[in-house]
Amino acid sequence: MSDLQRHGATDHELATVDSERFPVPDPGEPEHLPRLTDIDEAAANRATRQVATMFGLVPILALIFVVCYFAVPKDVVVDFGPLHTPAQHVIFGLTLGLALLLIGTGAIQWARQLMDDHEMVDHRHGAASSNEDREYVITELEKGIDESGITRRKVLGASLLGALGLVALPGVVLLADLGPWPTRKFLERTLETTIWKEGIRLVNDVTYTPIKAEQVQIGQLINAQPENLQDFHGTEFLQEKAKASIIVVRMNPNTIKIPESRKDWHVGGILCYSKICTHVGCPISLWEQQTHHLLCPCHQSTFDLGDSGLVVFGPAARALPQLPITVDAEGYLVARDGFDVPTGPSYFERDSRNDFKRGDN
Repeated sequence: MSDLQRHGATDHELATVDSERFPVPDPGEPEHLPRLTDIDEAAANRATRQVATMFGLVPILALIFVVCYFAVPKDVVVDFGPLHTPAQHVIFGLTLGLALLLIGTGAIQWARQLMDDHEMVDHRHGAASSNEDREYVITELEKGIDESGITRRKVLGASLLGALGLVALPGVVLLADLGPWPTRKFLERTLETTIWKEGIRLVNDVTYTPIKAEQVQIGQLINAQPENLQDFHGTEFLQEKAKASIIVVRMNPNTIKIPESRKDWHVGGILCYSKICTHVGCPISLWEQQTHHLLCPCHQSTFDLGDSGLVVFGPAARALPQLPITVDAEGYLVARDGFDVPTGPSYFERDSRNDFKRGDN
């Protein structure tokens, strides 16, 4: 007795199927039952209006999202029991979430009620397609488009395109939250501007003690800051310090090159440069007294402070910005003016027309 017989299969069943694999005969393809929308045009039109309405609400929700982004203040909050959250976030979640839900629900309703629902059988074939197969696919695609009803019910296609097109609008608007636009005016006001101005004293970066010119020794390097840095606090303090940090060095004037354009930028061989490497912005203070070279510890960019801060080695693409200095009535080092080029790392938007280059001296 076979296993199938032991499990109750009849002789007729065993005779009509593969006795080793199929205990029951193939039931075949069930009878196709038409939907209400297939036989009732009014029902089909009603389903069309439902889908178009869902798609049509999506642009409205997207526009509400955008309006609330600009109209609702970011500091307005709402309370849901223990939940304390910005009102903008609630509105964004509701409008964008509902818009995506309507697109999905509308697409499902379209497929269930209006697209052709006849069962199809597609026999497996090899990976390579013949020309006949390609023509068949194109024919079936055109047939599917026709069966979808989009050619006869153009409002479906138009509403879907409108929904998909405008639902992306909130995402575009949210790109503004990634940061301010790097316009020329914005860069000049922020990245390219420091708090150095005429008359600002140079002070030690730890004690904030003003630096007297006569006390600086040849070969000495001092890490320094602008005296007015103490007027800033928190994040603003860190931002300004990252741009305004400097080093002060003194060298024998007879051993360094001072270009004509910078004759009044030093005080008896005392020069001042930005402390921020022009490669990727690392702070640098590795000083070689004999060679007058300043080395960056991150990627070994080397600058010759005895020759206008020019790059002599490494990946840095431009010289260290130099701060013009002088002394005040009490003999303390002060800025003659601010930096004439941006400090810090190079970047694509930076204007490099005023950078000092070899040959300018």
